[in-house]
Amino acid sequence: MAARSPRGFGQYSGIARALERVGERWALLILRDLLVGPRRYSDLKAALPRIPTNILSDRLKELQEAGLIRRVPIVRGGYELTPLGREVEPVVLALERWGWSVLGDPGGDEAVSHEALAMALRSAFRADAAAALPPTEYVLHVGRASVAAVVDGTDLEVVPIGPDAVPQPRPTVGADATTASVEFALDPPGLRDLIAGRTDAAAVPVLAGDADGVARFARTFRIEPVEPPDDAAGGLAASVA
Repeated sequence: MAARSPRGFGQYSGIARALERVGERWALLILRDLLVGPRRYSDLKAALPRIPTNILSDRLKELQEAGLIRRVPIVRGGYELTPLGREVEPVVLALERWGWSVLGDPGGDEAVSHEALAMALRSAFRADAAAALPPTEYVLHVGRASVAAVVDGTDLEVVPIGPDAVPQPRPTVGADATTASVEFALDPPGLRDLIAGRTDAAAVPVLAGDADGVARFARTFRIEPVEPPDDAAGGLAASVA
């Protein structure tokens, strides 16, 4: 195990130790992108355009020292998760679900990356609902990000696609003649509303494939939104008064 950080919290607890390793700014987003697959330094920088290059280098070094990532010998400048790093996946998916439940509207300079979209679908996947639906490949475009997600029963495989995505094999789960397919596009708020159940799936235009595919998507990928209570504003005003 890596040496404890001199900037530790002085707490002998699991969450304190975890934050000492992954709590620095940008660290969890780097791990999120590596959960999608191995990435080169340039791939990570492209997916996180606002991260300063020196900070990216520092975080990669810190995550290596913590035993969470390692260099990929066959890919120059590449990184991948270690088995210990992959143990972070349930935490990242839980944070992703919680974040989508309170997402709000995007800021003017906020975009969706291929990796972010892939992890959003993994966090929203409902295996119990998918088990009762026919195998389907969903090709989804959100802004400049695109993914192919194949669902076969309780199995899900998602990969980024498109000319500026990191090359990866197409999903193999359910890849046979019986797999239905649908391709559609949404803006980021449209995806948020669809997986929150606020949008009529029949109103989403289908670019190609099964006309009922978007409705299956909405049943398969779902994150319940957290709505503020109706009296939240009034209660705040009363407490201030």
